[in-house]
Amino acid sequence: VLLRPALYNAYHPIIVLNSSVEEEVYDIVGPLCESGDFIARNRRLPKIKEGDILVVLNTGAYGFSMSSHYNSRLLPAEILVNNGKYDIVREREDFRDLLKHQRYARWLNKDEGPKKG
Repeated sequence: VLLRPALYNAYHPIIVLNSSVEEEVYDIVGPLCESGDFIARNRRLPKIKEGDILVVLNTGAYGFSMSSHYNSRLLPAEILVNNGKYDIVREREDFRDLLKHQRYARWLNKDEGPKKG
């Protein structure tokens, strides 16, 4: 989730990786069922079709620190791009990463009661 557009009205250029010369106006939104989960509103872009890749530029150093597991969303990979060079600087998470710090409450076992104290 890119929070900066919702929090600060931040503008992020978007490149559509296709060869369309036609343009349309789009709202580019995220996967959450929240009104603040948008990247761009009323943005004129090349006509987008299913499967096209959109590149959101200038997301900056705050992507990691502002990222969240809200609604059990997994964190995406981060790719650093500079002067035609790129590298993955953070691997994409999988479901095991989301659960690795979770613990089962022993007292949920019918043979044990909740911890007191």
